[in-house]
Order: sequence, then C-alpha cells, then structure tokens
Amino acid sequence: MKFRRSERLIDMTNYLLDHPRQLVPLTFFAERYSSAKSSISEDLAIIKETFEKRGIGTIQTVPGASGGVKFFVRVSQTAAEPFINELCELIANPDRLLPGGYLYLTDILGNPQVVQQAGRIIASAYTDAKIDVVMTVATKGIPLAYAVASQLNVPVVIVRRDSKVTEGPTVSINYVSGSAKRIQTMVLSKRSMEQDSRVLIVDDFMKAGGTVMGMISMLEEFNGHLAGIAVLVEAEKIQERLVDEYISLVQLSNVDVKEKMINVRAGNYFNKMDGGV
Repeated sequence: MKFRRSERLIDMTNYLLDHPRQLVPLTFFAERYSSAKSSISEDLAIIKETFEKRGIGTIQTVPGASGGVKFFVRVSQTAAEPFINELCELIANPDRLLPGGYLYLTDILGNPQVVQQAGRIIASAYTDAKIDVVMTVATKGIPLAYAVASQLNVPVVIVRRDSKVTEGPTVSINYVSGSAKRIQTMVLSKRSMEQDSRVLIVDDFMKAGGTVMGMISMLEEFNGHLAGIAVLVEAEKIQERLVDEYISLVQLSNVDVKEKMINVRAGNYFNKMDGGV
C-alpha cells in the first residue's frame, strides 16, 4: 500500500513519539510505507526541524549498517515556563492546605494532561542520561513516575511500605523519615530490578528528603546506581535537607497554615538545566 507524503509524515511522527529513545532503522519506515530511503530521510528532516522549532524534542541519526534514528524528548524553556507557572497557580490555592503544612495534590496527580506534561519536562532533563529504571514510592508518585518513564522508554519500579504476597521474595530496609524522624520500612521485590541498574528517582513531594534517602539506600541492596532525583514539588524552608542534587518543578517558598497562605514559585528546574543536570 502506497502512502501519500502527508500520511507518512503523520504516521512517522506518531510512531516516533510512541517509541522515544528507541533505534528505528530507516528500512523499517521504508518497508512500512513502500518508499525509498531517500524519501524517508527527507521526511525525517522535516519532522526533526518541526520538533526542534516547537520545543518537542529532536531526532538523532545513528550512522552505519545497523543504524537508524532515535527520538529524544526535549522541552524548551519557552514551552516549559507557561506550564510551570500554571502549576504554581494551581498549587497556590489555600484550599489545598492540610495539617502539618502538607498540600492536597491528588487532583493534580490525577489529571492526565498535567501529569503527562510534567513527565515530559522532567524526562527532558535526563533525555541524554543512561537510565534503566524509574523508581518511586507508593502511592502518589506513581502517576508521575509512569509519565516520566514513558518518555524515557524504561520500566517503573515501585517501592512499597509493606510486602505483597504477589511480589514474591522481597528486600526490606529501615530508614529515618526526614521530617518526622521516625523509623519506617521500605520493601521492594527482588525481581523488580536488575543488578547494576541506573535509576532515576521520581517523587511527587519532598520535604527533608527522608523518603528519597530511603530509596537511595534501597538501591545499594541491588548494587544500583543513582542517575538522578526529580520531584514535582519541594518544600523550601527545611533546616536539614538530606538530599542535595535534585531537580524540582515547583517550590513552596512559604506555607502559613494559620493564615491559610501558600507562596509558590518555580523550582530549580531551569537553573539545573542551564548548568546541566
């Protein structure tokens, strides 16, 4: 079946977006559309130019007989700023305040459009990094972790508070909660992650960073390597931050429960991107 060029462009674009960081041989597209490789190369050049102009991503050419093309998500600062500003406005609603200075974020983390865009922006920071797994802790960080993982084309590993019979043998560790200073437990199935994996930790909210440190300790049980830490929201005024290197999309600069006031601003994402993650 012969495809018109407009049909090829649409279908190729969709395929590349659905298969980020996956090597696609030119012969695959040539056979898929019954077209010459030269025509496919011209189409890919158009898609690449459009992706880069629109701040969507880029297409990388891998030379050689076994080469092809790979799509990498890259969200430009121009494209990311409006979203992060809108996210700040959503979070600044005083109705979100919960006891202890925590915020109600379930509606945001349950909104597919918000989560997918946040996932694209976070993934963009690590698009060139070698990452084998995205790790998060149950439960609120799970949607965001999957959104990031889908853009990096890697699996998600979920650390739980207690073991499940359906997960088989597990590894259990104790860690100290950064804010509450309590001993807590994390559990991860032995089958969930390969040894020596490079892991990106993703979470929805970080206060002192105790939970993140717990996940880092869990990595050691699997001989894993920390590739990065990314959070949707971080609390700013923490006397003892247990984590130094991370990226955040939103920062709570001041939370006044009594006055029902939430001051929110963009996190360190743009600073980290300017200086390199």
